[in-house]
Formats: sequence, C-alpha cells, structure tokens
Amino acid sequence: MLIKYTFATGETTEVEVNDEIGEFIIDSRRSEDSADRKERRHCYSMDAALYEGEDYSTEDFTDRLFDGTAEESARVRRAFSHLTEVQKRRLLLYSRGLSIREIARREGKDYSAVKESIYAAQKKFKKFF
Repeated sequence: MLIKYTFATGETTEVEVNDEIGEFIIDSRRSEDSADRKERRHCYSMDAALYEGEDYSTEDFTDRLFDGTAEESARVRRAFSHLTEVQKRRLLLYSRGLSIREIARREGKDYSAVKESIYAAQKKFKKFF
C-alpha cells in the first residue's frame, strides 16, 4: 500500500508500507481530521468578542471571578494564589472555553501534560477554596 506524506515545506512523497500499517495510518489521519473538525465547531473564538459585547472580551477575566462578597472574593484569591503561574494561565484559558487540545497547541506542549496540569489546578483550587 502506498501512503502519501506531505512535509511542512509542501513537498510530497509516497512510502510503501504493508497493509496493516497503512490501515492504521489511514484510521489515525481520519480520527485526527474528525477531532479537528469537532474542535473548530465547538470552540469559541475570541474574534467573536467584537460582535458579542464586553461580556466576552474583558481584559482581565479574573475580575469576573471575584464579583461576589468580599469574603468570597478573598477565598477565591487565596485559592488562586496557591496555583503555579502555568496552572493559572491554563485554568483561565480553559475557563474561557478553549479546549485542552487548543491550549496544548498554543503552548507547544503535549496534550496529556496540559490535561494533567489543568486537572491538578482544579483539584488544588477546590482544596483551598
């Protein structure tokens, strides 16, 4: 079976592989394309903020986290202060509607590393909140 591979430069090459490996590559590409289409359809774009109003385009999203009472705000800030800078950034991006896959792509990191980081941040936040 011949599998076509296109390099980032646009150059295309064909590689001869056995049928089992070829089917695996084709299934893998199909799954990846499907995941990309699903992500595009369900992901919110910050470009839409121009048309949706200020609720979606606030400069500091954390301000909306602290809209409660003074005591509640202090608890949230205290819990948030226990997170690392990376966890804070990722948790805020995730809370804005970005998928874990999109956050990983933006940071150039592995999906599972970002997923673990976000889940650890959520767990740590709940522990101190």
